[in-house]
Amino acid sequence: MSDQKIPSHPEEESALGFTHENLEGWIPSFATEDEIRVALEKAFDYRGDLTITLKSGEKIEGYLYDRRVGKSLDDSLARIMPKDKPGRMNIRYSDVAALAFTGKDTAAGKSFEAWVKKYKEKKAAGETNIGIDAEPLD
Repeated sequence: MSDQKIPSHPEEESALGFTHENLEGWIPSFATEDEIRVALEKAFDYRGDLTITLKSGEKIEGYLYDRRVGKSLDDSLARIMPKDKPGRMNIRYSDVAALAFTGKDTAAGKSFEAWVKKYKEKKAAGETNIGIDAEPLD
């Protein structure tokens, strides 16, 4: 492991290109096509559940695991695993009336910096065979 400086401030993380945006609780504006596309792109990167309100009034809570970006909102799809029913759903961007980041962001606080700190603590304690193991999601 090198002695490379690990960023400890958001501005340092940003300079290195790996800022983790805190989106928990965010309800983006859907005034323009561009705002819809940006919000759904951020939703794809979010590691928690979302609540999507369709123009029909139906609300779907679940995890957005994939998206297909087309030339228009009509041919762009969000692929959701609903929380309360089995299977997966495809939702056209053009059918989305609102979006809320309602679930806990499971990636929050799980930065590379935090992993390096734990690694160094284990190494200093004399542990061997220290690997990159995923932490429980709670």
